Amino acid sequence: MPPIRPDDVALRPWAADDLDLLQRLLGDPRMTEHLGGPEAPEKIARRHERYVDMTGPGQIFVITLGPQREPVGSIGYWEMPDWLGATVWETGYSVLPEFQGQGIATRGMVLVIPRVTAEGTHRSLHAFPSVDNGPSNGVCRNAGFTLLGTHDSEYPPGNPLRVNDWAFDLEPSGG
Repeated sequence: MPPIRPDDVALRPWAADDLDLLQRLLGDPRMTEHLGGPEAPEKIARRHERYVDMTGPGQIFVITLGPQREPVGSIGYWEMPDWLGATVWETGYSVLPEFQGQGIATRGMVLVIPRVTAEGTHRSLHAFPSVDNGPSNGVCRNAGFTLLGTHDSEYPPGNPLRVNDWAFDLEPSGG
């Protein structure tokens, strides 16, 4: 397979016909190993409806690949109230197993950052991958995020999770 060029990766808004992609992302044990395991089909269907209806603040996108814009993953951002005393943007991302390890999630992150910045609402964008998820932490590092520390969390609720707090400053140079 030829290397992926930056222009091969694009984002498009989440749409009604993306349920199959979400089932592949959240219903697969390999994809949810660091997130408490696969979600039930009913929960995935409800999440899909929220993604389709999401009008802000924040947005969910499909990460596409190649000239045919094949759906290969998802990335989004949403408000996280009261993170260490401030409201921040949170991001999450996922790429199907057969497309992992090629920089697609990092490129998706690079593409979503200007969209988050354009919101003009919050100073920083945070990602909270499990400390044990090396590839997901690599996405943050490679996209220019700064590791601020680790925290105890729960995801989903009731599932203890130790996460890294990666932050991207949306107002560089003190802007």
